[in-house]
Amino acid sequence: MKTIEALAPDQASLSAASKLTKQSNWPRLEKNQQLALIWGECQGSGSNPYRVVFDTGDHGYKCTCPSRKFPCKHTLALMWIAATAPASFAAAGSTPEWVNDWLGRRKKAASPPVATTPGAGGKSIGEAAHDDERADIEDAAAVERREAAQRKRAEDTRSSVSAGLDELDQWIADQLRLGLAGFVDNSSDRCRRIAARLVDMKATALAGRIDEIPSRLMALRSEERPDAAIRELGKLVLLAKAWRSAPDDPELRRLVSTSESREQVLASPDATQVESAWEVLGEKIESRRDGLVSHSTWLLDLNSATSQFALLLDFFPASAGRRSNAFTSGDRFEARLVFYPARHPLRALVADRKGDIASGDWPDFSFSISDPLADHGARQDTAPWIADSPVMLPPGAILLDDRGAAWWQAAGDPHGIALPIAGTINPTLLGLNLAATAALWNGGRLDLLAAQSGFGRLDLS
Repeated sequence: MKTIEALAPDQASLSAASKLTKQSNWPRLEKNQQLALIWGECQGSGSNPYRVVFDTGDHGYKCTCPSRKFPCKHTLALMWIAATAPASFAAAGSTPEWVNDWLGRRKKAASPPVATTPGAGGKSIGEAAHDDERADIEDAAAVERREAAQRKRAEDTRSSVSAGLDELDQWIADQLRLGLAGFVDNSSDRCRRIAARLVDMKATALAGRIDEIPSRLMALRSEERPDAAIRELGKLVLLAKAWRSAPDDPELRRLVSTSESREQVLASPDATQVESAWEVLGEKIESRRDGLVSHSTWLLDLNSATSQFALLLDFFPASAGRRSNAFTSGDRFEARLVFYPARHPLRALVADRKGDIASGDWPDFSFSISDPLADHGARQDTAPWIADSPVMLPPGAILLDDRGAAWWQAAGDPHGIALPIAGTINPTLLGLNLAATAALWNGGRLDLLAAQSGFGRLDLS
């Protein structure tokens, strides 16, 4: 434990590490005694856990988190678990590829290990373990000053965001006054300018959404873009209006300015928790104009009679390259999910992942045959700013029109309900009877995820 104290960059890092030593935070803990290595995966706020490796011989380490403290809290927590609960680490027959990559790149330190003098730099494991006790006796005046400063920052942020939304209203009015054709043709530059302004005004999340409007428009046929532009701008107007009426609403704050941390969501009394069996429907990876990559993993609740979905959303810098996902399409597992507070909770965190379960068919969902988008409509009634909405479609098939565009067609009625599909379709899927199809609906196109057929599960993402 003294080694951990000596390596920790500060007392705050030790305190943060102490909160990550629960087994539920680490779906994977392994060791290789011959190589003097321990490694693990610590669940972060997104679908991808942070990968941590530590050399118990020379104290070398590596973590994939973006922290600027070295070692980070995840590395310290891994060491802490090794010191207090070594039985938590399973003996590995072979080292993972990412550990081997790290071993191949690093050079063994020539200098001796860090001295393990007790209390190095005024840091103490005992202090970290008793943070809660110290908090109880903290000076009341200091607490009041801190809370007052937090209230002042929150008020400053609200004022700045409100001013930014006023500018957004004027910008939208200008686009309509100048004409939709001009907006569609120059959407990239126009959206970039207002997005940059909103970042300055602390409406960061909303800026990121506006930055993605051009790519959403360009994915459509030219004749469809004006209507899509109206939908996109209309959703922005509704979102801005809703935020003004309830700036402290967690869902609206998340969509306009900043999101909660993992710890805040897990501690929220308003967060819905669902323990169930889940299937990974698919994933969507998109490069954003702000230099980030969004990684969306969609899950289906297998124990629900109605189609219930969950979204695991992660962001990472594009410069970091492709990150491996903790899940694969078709995976099934037991887990407790905690949902971000919202009118229709969808985005979630994996609070406790348990064992994997066997594959099988989907449940027999109760479909709305006459209106396959009924669930989407219900969400739009109370949260009209939603961009993409997951839907479970009733029996149907995928067909092509005269222009070669793909459509989902409801079964048993060749002249009935049909919905356009984004992207290209594998020719082997055309005409195949689909008992159920999971997809994302953006108001104009279906983005297919997976389907159930007579041949079993089909991966469509």
